[in-house]
Amino acid sequence: MGGGGRAAAATLVAALLAQPAAGSWYVPGVSPREYAEGELVEIFANSLTSTQGLFPYGFYSIKQCAPDGGTLAAGQHGATLGEVLWGDQIEPSLYEAAMKTEVQCRILCAPMKLGDAFSAADRETLLRRVEARYRGNLVVDNLPVAMEHPLASTTSAHIPLSIGYPLGVPAKFAEDHKAKLYNHLALTIKYHKPDIVQDKESWRIVGFSVVPHSVDHAAPADCQPTMQFSPETIPALSIETADTLTWSYSVTWVEDEATVWATRWDSILRAADSEENTHWFSIVNSSLVVLFLSALLAFILLRAVRRDFIRYSLHPEEEVDAIKEETGWKLCHGDVFRVPKRASLLAVLVGTGSQLLCTSFIVLVFALFGFLSPANRGSLLNALLLMFYLGAGHAGYVTARLIKLFKAQSWLTIAGLGGLFPGYCFAVYFCLNLLQWQKNATTAIPFVTLLALVCFWGGIALLCCLGAVVGFKRDVETLPCHVTTVPRHIPPQPTYMSTPLVSLVAGLLPFGAAYIELAFIMGSLWQGRVYYVFGFLALVFLILAVTCAEISIVTVYFQLTGEDYHWWWRAFAAPAASAAYVWLYSVWYYSRVLSIHNFSASVLYFGYMSIVCVYFALTTGTLGFLATFKFVKVIYSHVKID
Repeated sequence: MGGGGRAAAATLVAALLAQPAAGSWYVPGVSPREYAEGELVEIFANSLTSTQGLFPYGFYSIKQCAPDGGTLAAGQHGATLGEVLWGDQIEPSLYEAAMKTEVQCRILCAPMKLGDAFSAADRETLLRRVEARYRGNLVVDNLPVAMEHPLASTTSAHIPLSIGYPLGVPAKFAEDHKAKLYNHLALTIKYHKPDIVQDKESWRIVGFSVVPHSVDHAAPADCQPTMQFSPETIPALSIETADTLTWSYSVTWVEDEATVWATRWDSILRAADSEENTHWFSIVNSSLVVLFLSALLAFILLRAVRRDFIRYSLHPEEEVDAIKEETGWKLCHGDVFRVPKRASLLAVLVGTGSQLLCTSFIVLVFALFGFLSPANRGSLLNALLLMFYLGAGHAGYVTARLIKLFKAQSWLTIAGLGGLFPGYCFAVYFCLNLLQWQKNATTAIPFVTLLALVCFWGGIALLCCLGAVVGFKRDVETLPCHVTTVPRHIPPQPTYMSTPLVSLVAGLLPFGAAYIELAFIMGSLWQGRVYYVFGFLALVFLILAVTCAEISIVTVYFQLTGEDYHWWWRAFAAPAASAAYVWLYSVWYYSRVLSIHNFSASVLYFGYMSIVCVYFALTTGTLGFLATFKFVKVIYSHVKID
């Protein structure tokens, strides 16, 4: 690569890294809205979420002030499949705000008295939600409410924010060991006057934060919109002893000249300084793994090619002695492309892996260019499902090409392609959805949507068949060596060269290249954090791909050196074994990081993590298999065969 190419590559990498941090991409389909002074600003409610309970519930699943049934039905947000799967349920609320109009304190609805509008069962439900650390979520102008992390360092340049607010204080954290309810929300809305509307008296909302308080409203008359109200000076409200619930809120408007509408998500998406350093450490750590493997691979290739050149330059009488010194892989040329056992299953796994690989790559590219902003709720899951659906044709094509190479053409194999991974995902999700139905969680999809997923599965099978038709019509892959009629005897192999042991050792390296970034992704999945550093993720994905390819090539090379030509499955299994370490990491994460104490949430966690691990195994295994297949073809195309 010349100087111009290196400069272009450096510019591209810098742009990818800078993009998530800057956050100034314009999000397609999302346009800013201006509000005039005094204009009503609607505040919507979203699901209650928890990192302990995992099941998201509707905002009004606990006893609190709610609009009437007609208003709720009319204001229901039309959720996409991605939003439903993620658990978002946007609903109207009684919280109101008017642009630049301060509210010192406002009672949300009439006080709820125990035994009247507030029952003992309602109290128990509220207490369970608080003890499980559920968080309330509000949305204004498509911006979620957030609060400063309680453990955030005040010296950090970027103070991390947590989306939502806790419903209360669990008993074990309260001074009197009685759970407290946060029944007063101090809302702060930041606004900005854009340059393009300087001639108009209108503003845009650029921030939404909250400080929750527990307030025992002994005298509700003290809470007035224009009277000074200090919730810090009022005793807290204990859930166990409360006989009346009074919900209230305040609204403060703050002008923010530094934040424009296009960068208003930065305060939520921006990582803390320590996290950014950790991302860089992850890149350096992964790069060292790749450098080590690249050096090892270069040594192998140079050694093999050098011996070939020496052999070809010898005289006939010297060649006999040189043959004795040859490495064993050259002696396997008549068997190296012999059809493996369970060839159809291997073809299906590689075909599915190629589908998942294309899905991951395309979705990552879209994310890099800002099309999958968190402002578009559910867009990431929607994109994954759509790309997986469209990638089914490619899976059928790859599988057809492989089974034709293996002389095992069968439409039953193609049918298995459409049913293996999609069928596994559907079976796991169906069981988990029954659990979510039983819990009345917002992630539970209705029966009609479940039928739509079955049709979606049928569409995948159809596209697999169409791709297979194209694959079957193509010529068989040209191989550099013919397969002999009689299989060559394989010398006894040492125990440490067995495929299971080699795969377990080899799988450590791909996992080591990605495990730090995996921690951030797990935090996004299970701890309610927003993951948007797709620039770092793209680099880790590239490093992971190179690592999988190189570790698979290295393990297969040493296997062929021992004159063992059964390399097909090892090429797939060596990098795919890294998924076993992802599973072990998920077990450690469950026991050490998360605080899940109920059986249902544990089933939900491990059910979804099993899908993630299978996804990871198929993707990494396919990367290794395709790279090794190309490597074996190249080295045997240079073997001098008499």
